[in-house]
Amino acid sequence: MVNLLYIAAIIAAIAFLVLCISLAVTLFSVKKTLNNVASTLEGLDVHVQNVTKETAELLHKTNDLAADIQEKSEKLNTVVDAVKNVGTSVTGFNESIQRITTSVTSEVEKNEEKIAQVIQWSNVLLEVRSKWKERKAVEEAEHYSYDSKK
Repeated sequence: MVNLLYIAAIIAAIAFLVLCISLAVTLFSVKKTLNNVASTLEGLDVHVQNVTKETAELLHKTNDLAADIQEKSEKLNTVVDAVKNVGTSVTGFNESIQRITTSVTSEVEKNEEKIAQVIQWSNVLLEVRSKWKERKAVEEAEHYSYDSKK
C-alpha cells in the first residue's frame, strides 16, 4: 500500500506539473496579448491626441468663421436698411407725383371750358395776326410797285 501512495503522490506531482506548465503557457499567452493591447493603446493615444489637436483647430476656425459671418451680417443689415429707406423715399416721391397729377387733372377738368375759350381766342388772334401780316405784305408790295413805276 505504501507503493500505491507513492504512485498516487507521483501522479499528483505530474498533474501539478502539467497544471503549472499549462498555467505558465496561458500566462505567457495573456502576457503577449496584454503587450499587444498596450502597444495598440499607445498608438490609439497618439491618434486621440492628433484628433484632439485637429478638433481644437477646427473649433478655432469655426469660431473665426462665425465671427466673420456675424460681422458681414451686420454690414448687410445696414445695406438692407439703406435700401429700405430708398424704397420709402421712392414710394413717397411716387405718392407726391400722384397727388400733383391728380391735382393738375382736376384743375384742368374744372377749367376745361376756360382753356377751350383761351385756345379759341388764341386761334382768332393768330388768324387776325396772319391777316394783318398779309395785308401789310400786300400794302408793301403795292408801295414798292408804285415806287418802281415812278
